[in-house]
Amino acid sequence: MQTIVPGDVAWVLVSTVLVLLMTVPGLALFYAGMVRKKNVLAIMMQSFSLCAAMTIVWMVAGYSLSFTNGSAFIGDFSRLFLNGLGETWDKPFTLGAGTAAAQPTTIPESAFLMFQMAFAIITPAVVTGSCADRMKFSAMLIFFTLWSLAVYAPLAHWVWAPTGWLAQMGIADFAGGTVVEINCGVSGLVCALMLGRRLGYGQENMAPWNLSYAVVGASLLWIGWMGFNSGGALGANARAGMAVLVTQIAAAGATASWTFAEWLLRGKPSVLGAISGAVAGLVAITPAAGFVLPGPALGIGLVAGMVCFWTATELKAQLRYDDSLDAFGVHGVGGIIGMLATGWFAYGPLSATADAKAGVYFGGAALLGVQAVGVVVTVVWCAGVSWLLLKITDMAVGLRVTREQEREGLDIVLHGEQVL
Repeated sequence: MQTIVPGDVAWVLVSTVLVLLMTVPGLALFYAGMVRKKNVLAIMMQSFSLCAAMTIVWMVAGYSLSFTNGSAFIGDFSRLFLNGLGETWDKPFTLGAGTAAAQPTTIPESAFLMFQMAFAIITPAVVTGSCADRMKFSAMLIFFTLWSLAVYAPLAHWVWAPTGWLAQMGIADFAGGTVVEINCGVSGLVCALMLGRRLGYGQENMAPWNLSYAVVGASLLWIGWMGFNSGGALGANARAGMAVLVTQIAAAGATASWTFAEWLLRGKPSVLGAISGAVAGLVAITPAAGFVLPGPALGIGLVAGMVCFWTATELKAQLRYDDSLDAFGVHGVGGIIGMLATGWFAYGPLSATADAKAGVYFGGAALLGVQAVGVVVTVVWCAGVSWLLLKITDMAVGLRVTREQEREGLDIVLHGEQVL
């Protein structure tokens, strides 16, 4: 008989808090340390305000569209405003109840939806890094409200709802390689291209204002990612333990490879490089965390560190796009690496279901193809719909502040405050 297991509930709630800490204060500090002094409060305000705004959006419609049965494309309206939750609040939750693909759990629905809410909060917050220093606050709020419903919710349903079409194909994305990482990376790149380069980009010194903030923020991200990547096990179990282990290993590997690549090519290892490498490794292991063993996790981290270093530095410099805080170079590229690596190295026995997902290395050739389909579809969907929503937002309120406002700084112009 399906029952609620207190230990499993406790772990999911702890994981939820860890993921929330990744946004406030983790990401807020990480980004604040990397912008110029005149824009510090503005970028922190974006993370903080999105934490509130996305909570409301998730309660009103986001959760219902993402995780109710609905169709293969989108959920239905049965949980709008979390309708009906009071009737089952103390019962064990079954994801996809009433369908052939139903997934029973040992936690209440409130714990599940709150854990998923934390993901819906941090994903748009990551995208703001691509818009840093130049996007209107009003435009940011309008765009991400629409984006969470038109981009994030359908993608979450495709991948994580049992009735979603990518889930039905057998995609392996444990903690959000597609839904979170590729999504925010590609959406961020589209935002950067639509907004255009910052004034003085490539000519003025745009060095980080306070790397101490960034290090503290990155440290909180690293710690919080343990809950991010293991909470998806939905219990205090062996799979959660393995997810924590491989997350730590991948982060360490990417920190090392980014640092040594920078040391070799630029003569000195930088603090910014080390923390960026750690995030790249954490991103890349995200889809694989519940599927791979420690050896492949180290390889994923090493590759992600080197490739993301090249993308965020050399490729960006060559193509001259202004992805201000490298959401695409780290999250988009890292997510693609992680998704494809999962298709290669997934270890079947780690899967919690009977249809164990095995990668090419363990004799499961079909999975790599499914992963590739997931990557391509995610890139196309996120790019196309984000572009459309940015156009709509631009027509409504305009996307970018004026040149004079940008020179003065968003802290004073948008919020009437400044860092001491």
